[in-house]
Amino acid sequence: MNEKNIQWDDLRIVLAVAQEGTLSGAARQLGVSHATVFRRLADIERRLGTQLFERARSGYSPTPAGEDIAAAARRVETEVLAVERRIAGQDLRPSGTVRVTTTDTLLLGLLSPIFAAFRRSYPEIELEVAVSNQLFSLTKREADIAIRPSLAPPESLVGRRIGTIAQAIYRASIQDSDTADWVGPDERMAYRALEIWMAQSGHDSRCHYRIDTLLGMLAAVRDGIGRAVLPCYLCDDDERLVRVGEPIPELATDLWLLTHPDLRRVARIRALMEFVAQAVSNRSKQLLGNNSPP
Repeated sequence: MNEKNIQWDDLRIVLAVAQEGTLSGAARQLGVSHATVFRRLADIERRLGTQLFERARSGYSPTPAGEDIAAAARRVETEVLAVERRIAGQDLRPSGTVRVTTTDTLLLGLLSPIFAAFRRSYPEIELEVAVSNQLFSLTKREADIAIRPSLAPPESLVGRRIGTIAQAIYRASIQDSDTADWVGPDERMAYRALEIWMAQSGHDSRCHYRIDTLLGMLAAVRDGIGRAVLPCYLCDDDERLVRVGEPIPELATDLWLLTHPDLRRVARIRALMEFVAQAVSNRSKQLLGNNSPP
């Protein structure tokens, strides 16, 4: 083999460094060590006889040669991922592994018992659950299925709305009902709808505790720090909490079950999507608030 031939692994290294701008970022993306990326990039440049990146304190910037290889790598990656999805789509047996991404609150308050029931019904299908508030790339096969709240899911994905998540105000059962302090989302949580509602309702000025996860807000309310807006499915059955009033209509959010178009006919993925959709439908009162009609 000609030493100057570019391999797919070479393209992945160059693309990762170009995308991340640092060796450490590329290492995290590829799941290897910083030293491995450094060594392999140096080897690629030696074999090609050209410099692919300008090194600076701010990071790595691709040279024209580096940009050319990175662009080729993006095209190859797109084709490789498309082939993988098409091959996966030929699998007609309900077996294998399904990787699901969802949020921590949905897993804790709704999905964990559904996943347990699914495993009992389909023992040949293994589940991998990625808990994150960031939407994983289904195009890049970072996950096969996404279950998450959204008012505008990506147009590149297919699926269906499987419910509506109601939210209401909650306080701790140990807390005086007249206590006016509030718990709110930190700006890193990027929960703009709730921030706007709190400001318009006049509660923002009484918010003296902010945190960047819903589970963190839930913990704060349980401990009597203040009241907060939280999902009904997470709180209505918690004896440590008291709901204050009915769900807030303007904060209701759709719950979506999504996958990539190339994967929707895969037996194991279809089986999980149908199972989850039916199970969530059976829990519609829980999503809407126990005191609300389905």
